[in-house]
Amino acid sequence: MWLTRFKELPLALRVLFLASFVNRAGMFVFPLLTVYLVRDKGLSLGEAGLLISVGSTGLLVGSLLSGPFCDLRGRRPALLFALLLNAAGYLGLSTLDGPPWTFAALLFAALVGMGMFGPACNTLIADLTTAEQRSFAYAVSYMGTNLGMSIGPLLGGVAAGYSYHVMFVGNILAGLLCATLIAVWIPVDSRRAAEDEGGKGLRGRARHGALGHGHVLALVLVSFFYVVPLIGVEYALPLAVTTVLDEPTGLIGIVYTINSVAMVTYGLVFEKRLPAYGTKMLLMVAGLLWALSLAVLAFALSLPVVLLSIVVWTLGEVIASVVVPTYIADHVDERRVGSFMALNGFVLALARLVVPASLGFIWQSHGVGPVFFALLITSMVGMAVFALLRIRTAGPAAPHHQHDVSPPTSLEERHS
Repeated sequence: MWLTRFKELPLALRVLFLASFVNRAGMFVFPLLTVYLVRDKGLSLGEAGLLISVGSTGLLVGSLLSGPFCDLRGRRPALLFALLLNAAGYLGLSTLDGPPWTFAALLFAALVGMGMFGPACNTLIADLTTAEQRSFAYAVSYMGTNLGMSIGPLLGGVAAGYSYHVMFVGNILAGLLCATLIAVWIPVDSRRAAEDEGGKGLRGRARHGALGHGHVLALVLVSFFYVVPLIGVEYALPLAVTTVLDEPTGLIGIVYTINSVAMVTYGLVFEKRLPAYGTKMLLMVAGLLWALSLAVLAFALSLPVVLLSIVVWTLGEVIASVVVPTYIADHVDERRVGSFMALNGFVLALARLVVPASLGFIWQSHGVGPVFFALLITSMVGMAVFALLRIRTAGPAAPHHQHDVSPPTSLEERHS
């Protein structure tokens, strides 16, 4: 029973999942940034788009910083710094009234924090789970994060209806609440103690760096071909529903509701069965599901097809989102997990940066059909590369320590 398995996870992880859900549900600002910059700050659509593009490079920087920060300062400090930096950036964005470049700088700072949070979260999950718990923990984390993301824009729209300042305050308060939960319930990282006890053996393995984990590096980089369809569908499907199919905007909410319901259903039903199959087979199945969904969208776009395709590609999304971080956690030396999780986050951030602009150009030049066809080709290329990739089935390269996960019991321990 999934509830029993959830209760068996360390308390710190259950708190982390709650914090991640609240953080994503409190993401009021980012989906409505364009509207805020145009209506409240008086920028043109072109200026707003350019500022958001420049600021969004913060996601890439944050993803790259997350690994070294986790390794040098610890997982909990990385999570807290990410949340506080995000809150500070949005506070400045909502209160300061300077030239347009200051908006880009503040958004950059906020999104560095956003980019750091996910990889640090995945690294902590790897630290606090056993191999048997890991895929379930990543499935729960992904479901909770995406459920929060489905609620956030709705709540943000309601808040913005009252005032943009209410929208920003809600986002900042959600981040501070998450930071409080993490500071109180997630233990101080014991990484330095583990390194001292491990001595030269751990340090010797760490010198191999990414070269000793070439198969993991290749898998993470090739996963870009599966991330592109995910980001592409997020961009293209709402536009296709409202402009090509001429359906009401409210239907987009139904589309994402179906996605969320399917994600939870698949996560609870199929996650327990995933470890029975090899990583390569699972990734091939995920690509096939994406390809089938995108093929019908490319050649037979209609409302029933859209609704049916969501049910199909969501399963592929769940499989890939669980398999990739689990493979990293199972096969990477303990001291390198943070760096590889950061690389995984960088791949996602890179796709978020380049895919919308690329698909926008294709759509403007050739129409909606070629957009979904391009995403179909991308997923098929991913399948072909994964088929040729050397993927291991053995256990982890080095055992992960399951650290003490009891919350600190005294003020002295909390700040040690």
